[in-house]
Amino acid sequence: MRVHSTKADLRAEIAACGYFPELVEDAISLAVADEELLDFVVHHEPTFNRDEIHRHITVLALTPTRLVVGHTDDHPADPNIPGNYASSSTESVALRQVNTVVVTRVVTKPEDFHAGSPDIHETWLSVGWGAMRRLDLEPASCSDPQCEADHGFTGALVGDDLTVRMSAAAEGPDRVARLVSFATALQRAAAL
Repeated sequence: MRVHSTKADLRAEIAACGYFPELVEDAISLAVADEELLDFVVHHEPTFNRDEIHRHITVLALTPTRLVVGHTDDHPADPNIPGNYASSSTESVALRQVNTVVVTRVVTKPEDFHAGSPDIHETWLSVGWGAMRRLDLEPASCSDPQCEADHGFTGALVGDDLTVRMSAAAEGPDRVARLVSFATALQRAAAL
């Protein structure tokens, strides 16, 4: 059963964030267009930088054929631009291109965990479709503890398209459950 699947539900959830709701909704609506909205999740993530607050909102929308990823950010004051400004971007990823959907749940009291348990402390959703890669490097070494030779570097090439994290402490247990629900729907859709 889909709990949040209509465009009206999406509109209400975006408005509840209070962060440029018309801009955020317009960007997602343009990208989704006339496709059916199967599921969505909204993640509002403010960050603090000294005496400033910067806001970022991510909206993930699932249609029968695509994952729509929307990001909206406000920006620090710019003397060349009068007033506040924000940027809003959307990316449409064909479901056939999604090659990984990883859901990580961090639970408290794992010994007491049972299906449907509210003890999920946080959830991470990582989605890969091959658009972005991150190279993690570290100095290479050998097994000889006396060796002082330069062995160059070793590393890993990691897919880094999208990661969304929600925690019960920051967003509340309902939002964490919402991310799990969306991630599960995306896993099913991407597997078809």
